[in-house]
Amino acid sequence: MVILFDLFNIPEDIFEVIFATKQQIVVAKLLINHIKENGGEIGKSEMSLFATKLHDGELVAEIEDPSFKGKKVKLSYNKRQFYDRILTPMKSMGIINYNLYKKTYKLSDQFQKEMTNIGAMWMEEVKKPPRQSKITFN
Repeated sequence: MVILFDLFNIPEDIFEVIFATKQQIVVAKLLINHIKENGGEIGKSEMSLFATKLHDGELVAEIEDPSFKGKKVKLSYNKRQFYDRILTPMKSMGIINYNLYKKTYKLSDQFQKEMTNIGAMWMEEVKKPPRQSKITFN
């Protein structure tokens, strides 16, 4: 997944930095909150149930959007798209860790560690001497 941001317009909400659409942001926030409510870890079957309820439009939640403040909203999101656009990117970025042996999804701090590593990689690049290039200006 590629994260693009404008240095002068970084949103205060991390989900707005990571996800492209409002719908993805809402679903990702609900998923993270659901995992937090369950001690920071949920099983594979519980994740599947979350995705199925979302797919069937049976997930009812209060969302932070000002236009829905204080109202319970029925949400629907395609199950395949949930896995492809929400869960898989969160796993690949280190936001959520999947334990293959326990078959559980757990919130992870790996994302923060990788962002620190990326910053260090950039600092290494800045310190390198210029490469010989064959650029000419006519």
